Formats: sequence, structure tokens, C-alpha cells
Amino acid sequence: MDKVKAKKHLGQHFLKDENIAKDIADTLTLSGYGKVLEIGPGMGVLTKYLLEKPVETYVIEIDTESVEYLEKNYPALQGKIISKDFLKYNLSEVFGDAPFAIIGNFPYNISSQIVFRALEMRDRIPEFAGMFQKEVAERICESKGSKTYGILSVLVQAFYDAEYLFTVPEHVFNPPPKVKSGVLRLRRKENYNLPCDEKLYFNVVKTAFNQRRKTLRNSLKTFNLADNLKEDSIFDLRPEQLSVAQFIELTQKIAAYGV
Repeated sequence: MDKVKAKKHLGQHFLKDENIAKDIADTLTLSGYGKVLEIGPGMGVLTKYLLEKPVETYVIEIDTESVEYLEKNYPALQGKIISKDFLKYNLSEVFGDAPFAIIGNFPYNISSQIVFRALEMRDRIPEFAGMFQKEVAERICESKGSKTYGILSVLVQAFYDAEYLFTVPEHVFNPPPKVKSGVLRLRRKENYNLPCDEKLYFNVVKTAFNQRRKTLRNSLKTFNLADNLKEDSIFDLRPEQLSVAQFIELTQKIAAYGV
């Protein structure tokens, strides 16, 4: 219990159900990579099942007590424990240009940041799987037209096929969170290079959803759109009505005809 109290500031709830840990490990397809990186392994409840897989398992853990525990109890991880902050560390120092998958029971308070960081490295990450707060997992996998469809949905699905796999109840954690969790899997698309300016695409998506109740004609005013472009019918829509393909089309139009 002291260990749990000591790590509450990390936003971490520790999974204690071995069957669910194994199920999460089994979400990996092991296709297209030979290395796996687990983020925030804690005491290794998920790690032990990853080590059974025919891939090289690495872990990245910022908590020094957890690192000491892993070093002592998982000799198979020798030389593969990265005692760094995933959000700040340059993983090329470990993996170079080699592809690797990401998996984890992600801390709720930084889970979205973990996803955005992974998107930055998408050329090396063919698969991403793990557990989030249920609402966040659903949002990532949501389709257009839903109230929960948003920035995460559109940015992730531009590069990955997203699949919500199963829900995890509160009581299998210590301490129990106040919400359910959800497990998802992201498989990188065969063609994950956008046919538009990627920086502009991210900017358009974020700007549109920051005023999601407005039509695009109003929410994208900061782009100083040309008058003839603003008459395009796509600007009559609100952001949640656009698919990823339509956001790409919108970005192409802004790049070509914006002021």
C-alpha cells in the first residue's frame, strides 16, 4: 500500500488481475516489428506476459522504486530498462531506426500526451496498444458524427486504424479508479503519409475542434480564408461532421486557396 501511495502523483492505478494483463499483452499482433516498448510497467504485471512473446521487450519507467524492483525481479530485462521520461526521451538512442510497438497501462493524466508523442514517431511505430480511461479510448476510436469524435480521433485515424477491444472494470486495480478503462489497438496504415501539409493538417484539426459548436466558416476565421473558398459547402459543416478524408481535403483547399 505504501508503494501505491508513493506513486499516486504519477496518476497510476496498478492492475492486479493477471487474466486482464495477459489479455492486454495478447492484443499485440507481433507483425511488422521485433521489439516492444512498454510504457510505465510499474511492478511488471503486464511485463511478465510480454516477456513470453517472441519479441524483444523493453520498458521505460520514470519511477526509481519501480526500476529497482524490475531490475531485481526480471533478469530478462537486463539492459532493457530505460529509466527516462517517455514524453521527453529520444528513443532513437535505444532503437535507432528499427520499428517497435508501444504498449502499456497508461497513466490517465498523461495518456493523451503519450498518444501525441507516439504520433511524432509514427514512422517507427507500426502498432500501439494498451489501456486508457474508457472515454479516452472510445474517443480515439470514434467515428465522425459523434459528440466524442474530436482532435484525438482525427489525428490518430489519419495514420492508424483504431480498434476498441474491450472494457476493464474499476475493481481490478489498486487503488480502484473512479472510472472504467478501455483497451485499444492501433495498426499503422499502409500509406501513412498524408497527401497534404501535415503541419497545416494538425493546425486545421485543432483549430476547428477548439470551437466545435461553430461551423468551419466561423471556427477557421484565423486562417484568413479567401472569399471564394469560404463559399465552399464544406465550410457549412461543423468539425465533428467531417471524416479524416474530408479534413485532408479541407487542408488541401486551405493550402491552395487560402489567403
